Amino acid sequence: MAHIALVTLVVHDYDEAIRFYTGALRFEMVEDTRRPDGSRWVVVRPRGAGATALLLARAEDGDQRGRVGDQTGGRVGFFLHTEDFDGDHARMTAAGVRFLEEPRHEPYGSVAVFEDLYGNRWDLLQPA
Repeated sequence: MAHIALVTLVVHDYDEAIRFYTGALRFEMVEDTRRPDGSRWVVVRPRGAGATALLLARAEDGDQRGRVGDQTGGRVGFFLHTEDFDGDHARMTAAGVRFLEEPRHEPYGSVAVFEDLYGNRWDLLQPA
């Protein structure tokens, strides 16, 4: 095994999720392919990331819709590393990203928890 290639993130709508991830978070679009069943294969990842990407998967039924925004039971489930914490925090805040706390400076690095457009919790983290 070499690495984890994709992590599925269940979303309500492909296009609104694409706008958030490629706009507010500045991820790059890797693929957006329409499938015969009407679904799409949508992959985004942080710019410059070589390995793990997100598969944005539209919820298809009530059970899946109930999981949107709460895939990790309210815990931080995603960790976005940065080399410019202050700059990225300011840019994301200006883009409307909701941070749940003020930046903290811990022994392991600078960190602040934010929510994506559905309420999934992320750490913006610049390791020490």
